[in-house]
Amino acid sequence: MKKLIKVEPKRGGRPSTRDRHVTARMPSTLIAEVEAWAIASNANRSDAFRQLVELGLARSKSAGPISAKSAERARQLAAKTIDGLVDAAAPVEETANRKRRLLKGPEEFREMRVDSGKEPRSAGWSD
Repeated sequence: MKKLIKVEPKRGGRPSTRDRHVTARMPSTLIAEVEAWAIASNANRSDAFRQLVELGLARSKSAGPISAKSAERARQLAAKTIDGLVDAAAPVEETANRKRRLLKGPEEFREMRVDSGKEPRSAGWSD
């Protein structure tokens, strides 16, 4: 006896795509900026959103934590720049104090810094 060949019936309608549809709410000003970017990039709005998300994700991956060596180099460059801008008429103690405040940043922001490695004590956020 011959084996029967099973034939699946054709389904009507639009074929399915592999990409998922995503809906997001955003301000009209942001949508207008994306549309302007799309026109400048010769892309439609959907492609523009996709490309901008990909660019943002690629940038976030490359922006890893700053190494101690890079941080020290940045401090040295900042100190050198501050030395060039120093008021010659100011006393030495006042100059050193100003430089230290500039390098450390304002007190009210020191606790909130994300690159310092410390958790903020109270940044006003609640879970």
